[in-house]
Amino acid sequence: MTVRLPVRLFISYALVIGVGSVVAYVTIRLLAPTFFDNEMTMMGGFRGGMSPFGGPSGGPPSGPSADVRSAFLSALTTALMFGTLASVIAAALAAVFVTRRLIRPLNAVRTATRLIAAGRYEASVPVPREPELAGIAGDVNTLAARLADTETRRTRLLGEVAHEMRTPLTALEGYVEGLIDGVFAPEPEVLGAASDELRRLRRLADDLSALSRAEERRLDLHFADTDLADLARKAAGRLAPQFSDGNVTLVVQGNGPLPVKADQDRITQVLTNIIGNALAATQADGSVTVAARAKAPLAQVVVTDSGVGLAEADLERVFERFYRVPGRPRRSAGSGIGLTIARNIARAHGGDVTAASAGPGHGAAFTLSLPLRGG
Repeated sequence: MTVRLPVRLFISYALVIGVGSVVAYVTIRLLAPTFFDNEMTMMGGFRGGMSPFGGPSGGPPSGPSADVRSAFLSALTTALMFGTLASVIAAALAAVFVTRRLIRPLNAVRTATRLIAAGRYEASVPVPREPELAGIAGDVNTLAARLADTETRRTRLLGEVAHEMRTPLTALEGYVEGLIDGVFAPEPEVLGAASDELRRLRRLADDLSALSRAEERRLDLHFADTDLADLARKAAGRLAPQFSDGNVTLVVQGNGPLPVKADQDRITQVLTNIIGNALAATQADGSVTVAARAKAPLAQVVVTDSGVGLAEADLERVFERFYRVPGRPRRSAGSGIGLTIARNIARAHGGDVTAASAGPGHGAAFTLSLPLRGG
């Protein structure tokens, strides 16, 4: 049978109290008579080789001294018994108080964890005054807050995914119904528009799959020695025609190599996303600069645009799933999770993607940082 913690604590206190009481009783009972004899001898002195109580000097007391000694020992034993009993009762009451004071916050933690396990993340534990128990209560409250935030983000993600899927599905439904009712003829333009919506759905599904793998750290990465500056130049080169079509100037800087160990395809995906977003945020006649540099112990690619810029509150939010910067122009039908995936890929390489901006209307800069090989 398992004994509950309060009972075990009380038993442990009782054992300590019992052992202490027995040791005190035995010690006093053995030493007190000797100390008593010595004190009485010193008070009466030695007269004719006899102790003050009539016994030979150094011998056991006799006569009146024996009666006094016997009375003393009897009184001492009675006092010790009552003293031991009183100390046991007082200590037992103190043990009950301490045990209850210790168990109460633990029971509160237990109750809160049960509520959290049942999905009631608003549950919290009152923080006791004891530092150790306060630390446990604080950790449980932090856990509840994190779980609540995760649940909120999960619920919001489901709604955002449904919203992103609703638009192409509604368009596809309209095209199909129009074809069935004869409103649309099966011409290349109509079928091409339907195909575009299907591709958008496929791209959303692929991005969600990539996001899931990235956030669960299940990305299939193939690390190899590569040059980050060269990857940046190639990514910018592939997007150069789109810059020309949008009348946006593209400037690529950085001649020296930036040796890193990375998955070339994944890092190219990150660079393409960052440079593409810079293009989408920049109006005609604007410019985007892609600069590769070494900032030991990191290799960095900084993509700076002269576009709409970001408010301070948006510098981190742009990396949230499906977040759209208010008032930002849209040049592509992206899924809205590209930056989320990009940051997760960079962090899987031991690096990061960060954003900076002087404010709305002053452009923005996105920085990809990776550890330098050997740095």
